[in-house]
Amino acid sequence: MSSAAEQEAVQEPAGTAVRPGEPPGVPEPGTVHTEVTGTEAAGAAPTEHSNGLRMEAAEGTRVEVAEAVRVEVAEAVRAEPRAPVVWPGAPMPLGARFRVGPDGVAGTNFALWAGGAEAVELCLFDEHGHETRCPLTELTHEIWHGFLPGVRPGQRYGYRVHGRWDPWTGARWNAAKLLLDPYARAVDGTFTLPPEVYGHVRDWPDQHVADTVRDNRDSAPYVPKGVVVHDDDDWVEDRRPKTPWADSVIYELHVRGFTKLHPDIPPELRGTYAGLAHPAAIDHLTRLGVTAVELLPVHQFAHEDHLLRRGLHNYWGYNSIGYFAPHADYSASGSAGGQVGEFKRMVHALHGAGIEVILDVVYNHTAEAGELGPMLSLRGIDNRGYYRLQNDPRRYADYTGCGNTLHVVQPQVLRLITDSLRYWVTEMGVDGFRFDLAAALARSMHDVDMLSPFLAVIAQDPVLRRVKLIAEPWDVGNGGYQVGAFPPLWTEWNDRYRDAVRDYWRGALPDVRDLGYRLTGSSDLYAWGGRRPYASVNFVTAHDGFTLRDLVSYEHKHNEANGEGNRDGTSDNRAWNCGAEGETTDPEINALRRRQLRNLLTTLLLSTGVPMLVAGDEMGRTQGGNNNAYCQDNEIGWLDWSLLDQPEWRELTELTARVLKLRQTHPVLRRRAFFSGRAQAPDGLRDLAWFTRDGREMTEGDWYAPAATLGLYLSGRDIPGRDARGEPVTDDSFLAVLHAGAEPVAFELPGAPWAAAYELVLDTSREDQAEPPGTVLEGGTELSVPARSVLLLRVTA
Repeated sequence: MSSAAEQEAVQEPAGTAVRPGEPPGVPEPGTVHTEVTGTEAAGAAPTEHSNGLRMEAAEGTRVEVAEAVRVEVAEAVRAEPRAPVVWPGAPMPLGARFRVGPDGVAGTNFALWAGGAEAVELCLFDEHGHETRCPLTELTHEIWHGFLPGVRPGQRYGYRVHGRWDPWTGARWNAAKLLLDPYARAVDGTFTLPPEVYGHVRDWPDQHVADTVRDNRDSAPYVPKGVVVHDDDDWVEDRRPKTPWADSVIYELHVRGFTKLHPDIPPELRGTYAGLAHPAAIDHLTRLGVTAVELLPVHQFAHEDHLLRRGLHNYWGYNSIGYFAPHADYSASGSAGGQVGEFKRMVHALHGAGIEVILDVVYNHTAEAGELGPMLSLRGIDNRGYYRLQNDPRRYADYTGCGNTLHVVQPQVLRLITDSLRYWVTEMGVDGFRFDLAAALARSMHDVDMLSPFLAVIAQDPVLRRVKLIAEPWDVGNGGYQVGAFPPLWTEWNDRYRDAVRDYWRGALPDVRDLGYRLTGSSDLYAWGGRRPYASVNFVTAHDGFTLRDLVSYEHKHNEANGEGNRDGTSDNRAWNCGAEGETTDPEINALRRRQLRNLLTTLLLSTGVPMLVAGDEMGRTQGGNNNAYCQDNEIGWLDWSLLDQPEWRELTELTARVLKLRQTHPVLRRRAFFSGRAQAPDGLRDLAWFTRDGREMTEGDWYAPAATLGLYLSGRDIPGRDARGEPVTDDSFLAVLHAGAEPVAFELPGAPWAAAYELVLDTSREDQAEPPGTVLEGGTELSVPARSVLLLRVTA
């Protein structure tokens, strides 16, 4: 143990306090000064607090440690084995990289950016948890580095970073806290958040200054460690599907929740990457016809303290702490590095089935939360270098609602994010990313800026500009709502699609202008800068909110199980319960709900743009009305595969697969260019036409009036663009009739020049969708449209 480490151990029983409103003095390296707050400063008697730290009452006095403790620590230091030899190593690449070093000696190079630090210790842990500290003395461009011969894959490690404790200026170094390497490829252990893992005294009685009182207890026994991993990036035989955006169908799923209850997956693989790679899981995806899975966060994440206190856990994972490490709890291979290979094998299996892998990533904030959050990694490495701070540097700028925001304008933060993204593409094989609260990443100093460094770097990066990029185009800060504003290369979650479709099917649209745009690719949002209809990721539900079944079964959230008094989760659900709140035995209500599910799914899958399904919506999954199941790692959040044993839900799955097959077969349903409303050829029809129920084309006035019935004509003769051989793309033409009214209506089918005859290929009023209806109708005749239904007709003549 180094002398600095010995000094830190001697100081362990003490905390460091400061007076409100006054910056503390800066102690000499290796010393701790204690100042007390409020009325304690006026007394002379020491005060014992509930956190077990004994604080001297005399202001500014040095904490004295009992001689017996000094002797005990000194003996422990003398008994500790000599630290390994540290060679200079290299500052790049960052992280722990096993390699062959000088003279052919195998070992691991460690490199850590810690801009304002005074010293950095690499801490190695054996299988018994014994710690060996190795000072890194080489400093190159603010990167501390060293090569340790003989350190091999499987080695657990962390860092202790020395520097000033001065929260009033944003400096929060505390070498008593073991820190996770931001570049760790694997993480071993679980974040449980006892008081020892906080850089400040978490339970300090005066909470408004608690974050300024330094906690000097060692956190190493309580925090996970990084694991040295052997780079095995053999992707020679892996074939990426490279599905074009226009042909993509996204399926959002949770690795654990999707596989946890699957009866055909071996119990030891359920809830893991290996479980998702199992043929039983992949078979469901291929039968549906989806082209990509979008995985809820799989970066190593931590559970929030307020959840742990209630006996709950963060289930969704939007609380990242390790941007290079697959979350270890999803690994059937253990957490000593095996999770990396298991993740790669999962990607390989999905690729073999023609399915791309998109990661939902959370680079906008970390699990360290605000000033009262734990010290796990970046805060202790360089708080001011990694996080956006307010004018009062004690406080964090929070554009995420999670306590902190990464300062992406800083070069080292931008490098961390882009290095992570490239790693997941080049070494882990993923095909794209969905960026949580992407507007926070696009902020320059304060405002959202579409010329921000983050977006500029992505646009020119030779690796990242070639993968799928999806923005959640908002954050919680001022000016954070940016739907339609992201630049070319990006697609976006289109919540305006969600709202319009929900409102239409529950009868709440004041007029149909917005719906017309949403069904046809949202050209009002995306027809600029060369963007295409697939810039819009269309969805009716997402992980955040009601499931599709709950959307037609509940009008109000029922989040009591979250333990927050039903205050969490949105109250703007735009839902209709069809006549009863929650589950019911009324057969008419249940039949109506299933019909509404068919309407919503069919509308989504026939709309222009990229459809996104949520796992289980195709089989009627319910969360019991919980619209914020982020902490429900149980049957509420898991997919119930037994639903497929019930005919009514199995038929919904079959309908979903059938509509997706139609979409895959017909290019007119997955256009690569926006509709123009004009004929593309002299003898052609307009590529898009809208009809009222009496068979006439809609006028401008019709768009400004409420309407329960719409006819949408898609011309397959007038598809712009050419195929890979330069030939024109042609297809059948279709008429979709949407009717959200409570009673059947007569709809006059458009005659010449639109069509002489139509064949009915889809009718959502029918429970059984095993065979297409096949009815042929002449143009100009009246079609009886059932209440609340979608009819799809193919032009036959």
